[in-house]
Amino acid sequence: MQVLEEIFKSKKPDHTDQFNLRIHRGLSWLKKATDLDDDLDLKFMSLWVAFNAIYAQDSGFIQDKQTFRDFMHKVCRADVEHKIYNIIWDKFSQPIRLFLGNPYVFQPFWDYQNQKITQTAWKKDFEIERERVNFALQEYDTIQILIILFNRLYTLRNQIMNGGATYNSSVNRKQLKDACIILIALIPAFIHILLENSQRLDLGQPFYPVVQVS
Repeated sequence: MQVLEEIFKSKKPDHTDQFNLRIHRGLSWLKKATDLDDDLDLKFMSLWVAFNAIYAQDSGFIQDKQTFRDFMHKVCRADVEHKIYNIIWDKFSQPIRLFLGNPYVFQPFWDYQNQKITQTAWKKDFEIERERVNFALQEYDTIQILIILFNRLYTLRNQIMNGGATYNSSVNRKQLKDACIILIALIPAFIHILLENSQRLDLGQPFYPVVQVS
């Protein structure tokens, strides 16, 4: 965390104000998340806000899936030190595999619980995505794993942010723990890559710029 903050300060004059604002906001929430090891719910929320601060280009997430794919492609292409690759395939491969195999972060499972689709339908969808995940794992397809991974994280985000879980519930501890492990590794890597490639990866003004309140 301290290293990221020092890199940000040293490179700040070279970046646009809008880029600096994104990184400043992202670092502030990431720093808070590191202080919340005893509170998985709030830790996950802070990590999600940190990611949105550096990425979001309007008030939603993955409203335009192609925009999200483009972001992941650009970040991975700029990752010359293979930070993301090492996280996905070496350092945190086990938590990621467990998270992707957890049906409770798979949106069709909840669609079935809400009687939108049949049990057969969600299980079929889960099996299809399992095959997609296995193929991506076999091919070491980092971008595809990231896209599937963040779709699952988004389901967990919706559950918590929309009041679909009890605070400190024992029911969702496993997926929350794995999600926090994954995000606390990936977000600093994203920020570092952005700082090293600000000209190519400047996403423009955040949806909520700084406005002085009189």
